[in-house]
Amino acid sequence: MPALGMSQDTGRLVRWLKNEGDEVQRGEPLMEVETDKAVVEVEAPGEGVLGGIRAREGDEIPVGRTIAYLLAPGESPPAQDVEAAAGAAPSAGAVRDGSPAGPPADLVPERPAERAPRAAASPKARRLAMQRGLDLSNLVGSGPGGAVLESDLEMGPARIQESPLWRAMAENTTRSWQQTPHFFLFRDVDARQLLEARGRVGAGVTFTDLLGVLVARSLADDPVMNLGSAQVNLGLAVATDAGLVVPVVHGAERLSFAAFAERRAAVAERARAGRLLSSDLGGGTFTLSNLGMYGVDAFTAIVTEGQAGILAVGRIQDRVVAVEGQPAVRPMVALALSCNHRLVDGARGARFLSDLADRLEQAAT
Repeated sequence: MPALGMSQDTGRLVRWLKNEGDEVQRGEPLMEVETDKAVVEVEAPGEGVLGGIRAREGDEIPVGRTIAYLLAPGESPPAQDVEAAAGAAPSAGAVRDGSPAGPPADLVPERPAERAPRAAASPKARRLAMQRGLDLSNLVGSGPGGAVLESDLEMGPARIQESPLWRAMAENTTRSWQQTPHFFLFRDVDARQLLEARGRVGAGVTFTDLLGVLVARSLADDPVMNLGSAQVNLGLAVATDAGLVVPVVHGAERLSFAAFAERRAAVAERARAGRLLSSDLGGGTFTLSNLGMYGVDAFTAIVTEGQAGILAVGRIQDRVVAVEGQPAVRPMVALALSCNHRLVDGARGARFLSDLADRLEQAAT
C-alpha cells in the first residue's frame, strides 16, 4: 500500500483495475485507493504479471503492507502470500480426504479472493458516489430493496460534510491551524501587465495559470520557501462537490504558460471526477489558492501541513491608487502570503512576496 500523503497511515482499496494473472506495464493504472484526500488511481511501479493478491476491495490497509506482487513469467509469489490470498490454500504435504493434497502450494492456481458484498445502488449513483468520495454502505437508499439512487446523493450541506473528503479536509486544516505557527503578509499588486499577458497568451490560459507559473519561478529563486527542493511542485487548491483537494503540478517552474494551463486543467478535471493519480498528490512544496473568480477581494489561507507557505489571491478590480502623488485608477489584485514560522521568518517571507510582486507586475511571457 503506497503512501499518497504526508499524514496517511492507511488506504482503503476501492477496486482492482487488473485481475489476478493479468500482464501489467509500468505506469498502467493498477488499483483505486481512497486516502483522506481523494480516490486515487495508483499506477503500477513496474511491469510483470499481477499475482499473490492479498487485499480485497473495501479493505483498510496500513501503508507499506504488501498487497500483491508483480511477477516475472513463470515466477510464483511466496507460498505464505499465496495462502493468504487464496484463503489458506493447502500447502505441500497436506492431506485432504486421506490423499495427498497435490502439488506444492506455490504451483496451485490462485482462487479469487472473496469480495465483500457491494452496497445496492444504481449504476449512476455508484459513479456519483465514487466521484464525491461517499461510502455507499453508510447511506440509506430509497430504491427497491434499499438501493441507493441518484436522488439519495443530493449534496446538501449536511451530506457534503458527511463525505470522507470533507472530513479529511476539516481534520487536516484543523491540525495545521493548531500545530503550525502562522504569520501573514499582504501586498497589493498592479495587475496591468497580468491583464495584458492574459490577452497575449490566448484562450485556455487563465489568471490562475499565469499566477502559477510566476509563483513557481519566484519559488525557484527562493529554495527556503520551496522546502529546499530544486524542483517546484506547486499545489493548487481545487474545489470539488465533496470538498477541497490540493493536487500538485510537478516541475512548474520549467513550464510555459500554455504547458502549465494544460497540466492544471487535466489535474483539476481528475480531481473533480474523483480520479486523481497517485502522482497528483505527492511531493507538494508550496500551495496557490485563487478565489478571484468568485468575486472575493482578499482572504487568508491555512498553510498546507509540512509546507513553508500558501499564497491566497483575490480578484482583479479597478481601484483608485496614488501614482506619483496623483490619484489614478489601476487594476489591482490583493495577495496574502501565509507562512509557517517554523520554516520561514518574517524578513524572508517579505522578500519573497516583494520579489513575487515585482514579477507579477512585469508578467513577462
